[in-house]
Formats: sequence, structure tokens, C-alpha cells
Amino acid sequence: MGKTSSGKDGLNILIVGGGKIGSTLIEQLYKEGHDITVIDKNASIIQSLTDSYDIMGICGNGASYTIQMEAGIESADLLIAVTDSDELNLLCCTVAKMVGHCSAIARVRTPDYSKEVPYLREKLGLAMVINPEYETAKEISRILSLPSALEVNSFAHGQAELIKFKIPDGNMIDGRSVAELGKSIIASMIICVVERGDEVYIPSGHFVVKGGDTLSFIASRKDVLSFLQQIGIPTRQAKDTMIIGGGKAAYYLASALLHQGVSVKILEKNRQRCEDLSILLPKATVICGDGTDEDLLIEEGIRSTDSFVPLTGSDEENILLTLNAKKISDAKVITKINHLNYKSVLGSLELDSVVYPRYICAEAIVAYVRAKKESRNNSNIETLYHLANHRVEALEFEVTEESSVTGTPLYKLNKKDNLVIACINRDGRIIIPSGQDTIEVGDEVTVVTTHSGFRGLQDILA
Repeated sequence: MGKTSSGKDGLNILIVGGGKIGSTLIEQLYKEGHDITVIDKNASIIQSLTDSYDIMGICGNGASYTIQMEAGIESADLLIAVTDSDELNLLCCTVAKMVGHCSAIARVRTPDYSKEVPYLREKLGLAMVINPEYETAKEISRILSLPSALEVNSFAHGQAELIKFKIPDGNMIDGRSVAELGKSIIASMIICVVERGDEVYIPSGHFVVKGGDTLSFIASRKDVLSFLQQIGIPTRQAKDTMIIGGGKAAYYLASALLHQGVSVKILEKNRQRCEDLSILLPKATVICGDGTDEDLLIEEGIRSTDSFVPLTGSDEENILLTLNAKKISDAKVITKINHLNYKSVLGSLELDSVVYPRYICAEAIVAYVRAKKESRNNSNIETLYHLANHRVEALEFEVTEESSVTGTPLYKLNKKDNLVIACINRDGRIIIPSGQDTIEVGDEVTVVTTHSGFRGLQDILA
């Protein structure tokens, strides 16, 4: 199918692999006005994607010189290889770098290769190597370090965190305005987003929070704990966890948790995989058995475990395991969802924390693409997260040069509405800004907004 020019001066992007992550990337990058060509061996995938979006589709092997030439590699700005094969993805990028003058991003999932990411990036000249399972495990381990949180997003190289939690009815902040909280709370923090039913707010000082609201705030790591403790929200890290399924994400998660001193038990059906995991993770307890068997779960201690993470390959199984765990235990439960067919009903199930591997990877790539497209704004996008079902963006910018946003007190900037400057990282010092603070060259600045598509810090101006 032919494509029309976006008219937005978009990049010319080739995506190899139209699966879960490929299709998510197409959805996001198409919305942002880029010219996209997708390559996949499966003709029905190509047909489905070209029917849904005004993009080019080519059926064939993305690592083939002929196919890449047909797809226009010579005029491409970026090739993103996200097939199911690490080797094919690396080969696609190698061919693209030799033939075209484009940047290249590869999805690499195998633990053996993941240890060699710096080498692969340098030797193959890759702009980015992305690993969905590793990034998913990292996100889950962040949440388990603060189980009261629904989401934990990291900024300023891990020194500041955006925490999402549900306000219990009758909590001390129930019925208080944002301005009141700012005066009475000792910890330095900013409330960035409030979700109430289907509504999303970037709250002003007059906004009154209520029990049942889902609130997202940003603070330095020490102030996160201080704020939550002050309002009576538990902050104890999970001491042990039970993981169902022994795939790559389970391996990465178990490795991270064991490193943090958390006890780990993995239930996996495949005997050979159990033996492999026992060798790879000698400090973990690996049980060979069906994690969907309720009797086995009870026998292995689900009723007393601090946290429970179903990481099977089936969304349906993960959801049912979550609902069962919430019924028979007090464990913190985190659910991994690969497909999005159920997104409309997931909210009503109250699953607690949900992670979407496809979005975690897409966000990192979209942030790179926005930064690559936009150089006039004297700032680069370091980090991008989507919040509140993609209705809010949290972005971190590196300020590289003086501009119309630097050196001026924040209260004097003519900023867009529905936007908060949430955090400034200045040489490793976390500043939760007031109106008197300024943005300076060298800062890393976090912005939270309901606007989408920001590419530079100057986009905050009205």
C-alpha cells in the first residue's frame, strides 16, 4: 500500500518485524507524523498493518540487501529491528549500517547477548539495544522495592522517582488541597497527576484530593519514603517473591531481586528449564510444577509470600493467577500483559500493578526518535514515560544550550496549561522547583503534561 507524506517533516523509518512491539511502535510513531515502512515475512501481518495505517509494507526478509533496498534504506533515517530473533535483528542493523546512512536500533533479548550490549553497540554502531524482558524485570523490581506503589518511574539517573499510588479512604490527605499539602508535608515533592474515575488532572494548588483517587507525585528517593511514611502509607520492601513461569523475564527479575537480598521462588513446568535456572540462579528456589495449580501454590506458600508475579506467556493465565492471588493472600501482585485486547476491562478488575513490555520498549524508542528529529530546541529527551493510560507524558530533557526557557524564574515563563515542571537535576542535586527557581544549561528537567509530542523543552511554552 502506498503512503502519503505526513506533512510534518517526519523521519523516514523502517521497522523490521510487525509483531507486538513492532505494531506498537508503528501505532506511536505514525501518530507522531513519521513516514514508516514495515518489513515482515508474514503477508497477513503486512496486510493488517497497511490496512490500519497509511504506511508502506514489504513482505520479505528484513536482513536481505534486496529487501532493504526495495524498502528505501538509502534514504532512511532510522531502521528498527524487532523480530523474534536476536541474530536476525543484529544482522538487519549490520546490513542497514553498511548500505544506508541511518541509525539502527535492535531488540536483543537473550541473556548471553545482553551482557555484551556495550560491545554490540560500539562494534555494530547501534544507536540503541533494547531488551523488553530485561526492562520489564527492572520495572517490576522497582515496584517491589515499594509495594504500596502501583507504578514507580525513575528519573535523574535513579535519583528521583515518580510514584503512583491509590489514596485510601479516610487517609490524612483525603479532602485536602494540593497547596495545603505543600505547606504541611515535610518532604519536598510535587503532585503531578491525579486520576479520578475516567478523568485525569494535572492539579493546581486549589485542587482537592480525595480518597479513592490515584495520585502520582515526584520526589528524590529519600523524600519519596518520607512523604509516604508521613501520610501513613507502608514503605517496607518486599522480602520474598513467588514468580510463576521461568522465561527470560523471570530470569532477569530473579537476578535483580536476589541482588537486592529478596528471597525468590520460581515455579516452572518445563523440567529442563528448571535445571537450567537452578544452575543460573543457585540462590533461588526453583520448583518444577504447574504454577496454575492452586494446591501447589498453597503448598509452596502463596498465602504468606510478600509478593507474587505471574510471568507466564499467556495474558489470560497471568490475569487469573493475579485474581486468585488477591483472593487467597495479601501479597503485592504485579501482572504482565503482552496483548492489549482486554485493556477496556482491565481497569474494572482492579489488578493492582500492571506492566506492558511492549510499551516499555516503545517509550524508549519514541524518546530517541523525538530527540533525533528535533535539534533546534537546545535540549534532548533523556527519558519518556506514558502515564494514565497514555493520557499523560512524563519527559526528562537535558538542557544543552541557553534558550528562551533558561535563566528566567519559572513563574515568569508563559507555560502551556496542564503542565508541571516537576523536577530539576542539577549536577546530581535534586531540586523540586518553586516559581522562583530557574532552568540552567546542564540541567536535566522533568516535565509532566497532558500534551503529547513534546520534542524539546521549549515546547512547554504557550
